[in-house]
This record gives sequence, structure tokens and C-alpha cells, in this order.
Amino acid sequence: MRSQTKDASIVRCSKCGRKNRLPRAASGIPQCGDCHQPLAWVTEAWDEDFSEVVEAARIPVVVDFWAPWCGPCRMVSPALEQVAADLAGRMKLVKVNVDEAPRLSERFAVQAIPTLVVIDQGRVVTRRSGAAPAPALREWVDDALAA
Repeated sequence: MRSQTKDASIVRCSKCGRKNRLPRAASGIPQCGDCHQPLAWVTEAWDEDFSEVVEAARIPVVVDFWAPWCGPCRMVSPALEQVAADLAGRMKLVKVNVDEAPRLSERFAVQAIPTLVVIDQGRVVTRRSGAAPAPALREWVDDALAA
């Protein structure tokens, strides 16, 4: 379970069930306040806070450029959230709505959505466009994290 505000997400720990508040930008790796297991870190970013939320992250970030009106984007989103849960503590998933962040869309030359970009320590590691099934997305992210 996840709910989102402009400042933080509320994430239920998959191990013990405790609800945890996760800031959109923070140093380190989020852990459950009770059992200390890594938490799936899924959040959003906009033009004005992308640097703080994504580029300053200490773990690799998968950026999902999407739009609410895009059918393939809506199909990919649950698969990406599952990958983030499976790789909790190893990656962060940040969703960028292209309609609300036009400067980021331009900066990353997003011409089709969904477009996924892996950023590690402020640099682009890899990118892909288009929908893919969950196993293909997991393999792509695993390869990017290994690079």
C-alpha cells in the first residue's frame, strides 16, 4: 500500500505491515521503523525538485516518464512498482508526469511514453521507451544495476 503527498509517501512494510512515512528526497536507504527491512521507495518528481529527488539519491533511480492518459503507461506502472518492491533497498522508483514536468521531458528528450531512464549518481546509465512485461522490466533493471 502506498499513498502520496507532495512531501512524502506512506508505505506499508511488506514484512511486518507497519506504515512508514518516506520523504521524496533523503540520503540513505529507507527502512521500516519496526523491523528495519528495506522499503520500496516509490515517489514522484517535478521540474523544480528533480535534482534533489533523483540526481542526489545515493542509490540508483529508475525514472518513469508517464502520463495519466497513456494506456501503456498505466500497464507498466504496477510492474515497475513490483520491481521496486522486489529490489527494495537497491533502487528508487521516481515517476515523472510529462504533462506536469515539461522541462524534464525536454531535457531527457522524451518523445514516447512510457520512457524509463536509470540514473545513478546523477548520470544516465540506460534508457528504454515503450511498455514491456514485468519480467522484461525486472531483467532490464537488474542489468542496469549491475552495470
